[in-house]
Amino acid sequence: MKHYLLSVMQPVGEPPAPEILKEIGHNLDVLHAELKEAGAWVFAGGLHGPETATVLRADKGEVLITDGPYTESKEFLGGICLIKAPDLDAALEWGRKATLATTLPIEVRPFMGEADD
Repeated sequence: MKHYLLSVMQPVGEPPAPEILKEIGHNLDVLHAELKEAGAWVFAGGLHGPETATVLRADKGEVLITDGPYTESKEFLGGICLIKAPDLDAALEWGRKATLATTLPIEVRPFMGEADD
């Protein structure tokens, strides 16, 4: 089994209404249960907004620390789900289910050294 990262791409702006967030939360609980039952679950979690980020950069042997996001963008990484899947097609199917559950774009990426040949 290979590992894949499902990245939830969150748009900048106001979050959905509480009733919509409640439905999305339920949909994610169902998806996570399905992942666990299938033996594909490794880890999942949501992230605070990019305004909470701290960026560390190497500069001539020193480390510079700055507050705020790495880059300004219309979307940011809102959460991740690490899964195990036999191949990219299976990982894309989990990504399809994740995008339906979250209503957001999902980026599916294999880990290095484990990608399909």
